[in-house]
Amino acid sequence: MLSQIDKRVYKEFEDQPYPLLFATISGAHLYGFPSPDSDYDLRGVHILPVKEIIGLEPARETIELAEVRNGLEIDLVTHDIKKFFLLLLKKNGYVLEQLYSPLVIKALEEHEELKEIAKRCITRYHCHHYFGFAQTQWSLFEKENPRRIKPLLYVYRVLLTGIHLMETGVVEANLITLNEKYKLPYIPELVARKVEGKEKSLLNDADIDFHKGEFQHLYERLETASESSQLPETPTGKEALNDLLIRVRLKYFSGAI
Repeated sequence: MLSQIDKRVYKEFEDQPYPLLFATISGAHLYGFPSPDSDYDLRGVHILPVKEIIGLEPARETIELAEVRNGLEIDLVTHDIKKFFLLLLKKNGYVLEQLYSPLVIKALEEHEELKEIAKRCITRYHCHHYFGFAQTQWSLFEKENPRRIKPLLYVYRVLLTGIHLMETGVVEANLITLNEKYKLPYIPELVARKVEGKEKSLLNDADIDFHKGEFQHLYERLETASESSQLPETPTGKEALNDLLIRVRLKYFSGAI
């Protein structure tokens, strides 16, 4: 919830060099299990002026910042609107979760239009993003010594997000909200230990065989959900994205050349 977000976060977008189509919070705060010392993952879309994209100098398609600012650990990434739209046309779950994050710091009126168009960019092949992400996090959790809670929570969050997306076409990245539907009995305790502890909290008493079985079960459930999904195989929002891109670029930099 935005009411639980440190107000200092809002200042991080005041000094950005370009207008922002939207800026949202991702990471552990979005997923529902931030620790008191978790950093803030800030994501957004900036709008480059026409003169910067038609010149010879490389355009600032991506802006990244990772440092402690105003007493907060910040990880900020924004993409130019064209780059972000191109990512939406691929099976990229990251950009979908950033776009549909309910933790909105700021947004132009076109943000809502973009969310509507992006629904037509979701395909059944987005499952591959969640297969890969889950496998990476499980491998990390399994190999670590000592083991941390965070990768395990990511495994469950990613798989449930993927299953839910395949079944409903709706992006939901919050593990607590997802578990209201899927009701995995061990999730509340894992989340509580992460939220009440540190970002790198350990899970020394983990039953590895149990969690491996759950990982395999949910992985197979995601496979089944993707095979039976009613989502289209290809995105159909490209033309609408192109129209929105042109309108936004010209609207916010009219006469800037």
